[in-house]
Formats: sequence, C-alpha cells, structure tokens
Amino acid sequence: MKPRTLVELSKLGLGNETVVQLRTLELPVDYREAKRRVTGIWEDHQPQLVVHVGMDTAAKAIILEQSGKNQGYRDADIRGFWPEGGVCLPGSPDVLESGVCMKAVCKRVAVEGVDVIFSRDAGRYVCDYTYYLSLHHGKGCAALIHVPPLSRGLPASLLGRALRVIIQEMLEEVGKPKHKAQFKENSTMVLPAKGN
Repeated sequence: MKPRTLVELSKLGLGNETVVQLRTLELPVDYREAKRRVTGIWEDHQPQLVVHVGMDTAAKAIILEQSGKNQGYRDADIRGFWPEGGVCLPGSPDVLESGVCMKAVCKRVAVEGVDVIFSRDAGRYVCDYTYYLSLHHGKGCAALIHVPPLSRGLPASLLGRALRVIIQEMLEEVGKPKHKAQFKENSTMVLPAKGN
C-alpha cells in the first residue's frame, strides 16, 4: 500500500472513544522477511488484532479477505524465492479463517465512491502468505484488506477514509469498542493501548 494512504489514515484517526495504538510496518514483497516480521509482531507485541493492507494492482474495489491459504505458493518473490513445496507452514491446516466476519463488515461498510467486496481467495502470493502466518500466530485475530492502486477516482484521501470506516467495523465485529488511534509511520497493525 502506498504510504500516502497511510498518512491520510493517520490524519483521520479511528474515532475518539478510547485509545488504540496503531503501529506500522512496511513489509517487502519477500516471503522470508514477511515470515520473520509477522512472527515478531505476534511474539513481541501480542496484539488483539492485526490488519494487513496489501495492494492488488488488478483490483477495482477494496477486497476484504476472509481466509488465508497454507499451500499453492508457486510465484517467486522480489528475491526469486518461494516457499519449499509451495507451503507456508508444513503440517498446518490448508485454510485459516479470520475471526472477523468479513462478509458482515462488507455489508455494514458504506463509503461513497468506493466499492467494498468480500473474498475467500487472497491470491497465493506474499499477501496471502503473510495473512496465513498472522492468522496462525494470532489464532484468527487478523485481517487482510486488498486495495486497488491509487487513481483519480480513488485518491489517497478517499482510500484513507474508506480504510478508517472498514477498520472501525472490524473492531466492532471482534467485539472491541471503537477506538481513538495513535499513528506512527506506516500502518498495518492495531494494538490496544496498555491498560485497556
């Protein structure tokens, strides 16, 4: 996702009711580095929810991904690597589902000028791989949002507003109150502030 969208989301925040710490981590299109960093997020921070945002250059709408897949990773990353046997975590289930009901979020989200759709196939590339890892480590407390490229019809300001509304709905869906955000750098992770 382009940093301009994250800057816009940072300006908007997520609301004023309570505090959520929204940390950011830009992941390269690199299976090994994504695995290292995602594992670190869950081990070091123990978040209640991680929201991954990835760019899908073919997308015409924002796509809320329900599940991550363990197998079928055949395309090389930017370093020419792909997981051995095309498998993310050998011996793990073929599919992991998010604890966030993306279909319900999709039905409740309304942002003028932006289409939001639901999907069960995140594409078997680094985004799906990262999502599966996060679902595994977080026991389902993760989400993946695929976004289309920025354009005249979808400027950073509009995409930022749409992501704000979507993340608010995701927080409600997992039973958390709406939160005020504190933003740092580029955003991919929602964490509750200490003491909440």
